[in-house]
Amino acid sequence: MKKNSLSEFELEEKDFKIKLKRPIGHVIGPGVTPVDDPELTAFAPLVRHNPNVAQHIPSSATANDAEIKSPMIGTFYRMPSPDAAPYADVGSEVGPDTVVCLIEAMKVMNEIKAEIRGVITAIVGENGKPVEFGQTLFKIRPL
Repeated sequence: MKKNSLSEFELEEKDFKIKLKRPIGHVIGPGVTPVDDPELTAFAPLVRHNPNVAQHIPSSATANDAEIKSPMIGTFYRMPSPDAAPYADVGSEVGPDTVVCLIEAMKVMNEIKAEIRGVITAIVGENGKPVEFGQTLFKIRPL
């Protein structure tokens, strides 16, 4: 788990189920020592809620907007390469098959599609930063 930077693993087959968890730099309970492994604590933002995310949402986003969420844990990239244009910007019209970003997980670049037709109203994810499963990446106003 340490080698692959995993904090949780679950496997279930027929009549067998195993679930493993590793602490990520926090005290679990009384008498338990926090983990001081820099390799583990570097991934702590993946499991913490970032209260500053809301400040990145421009005023054009509304409560009625749909969200494009991360389907996996990984690193969020808005463009295919550092010198390329972003896949989508605020105001971009996208369709269900439009690639809006990449998420790198275990050295594999995964294209993330909008899966809905609409206009991007906010970019919540930060380019080059870790994201967690289910984290909102974009807000989109359906058409």
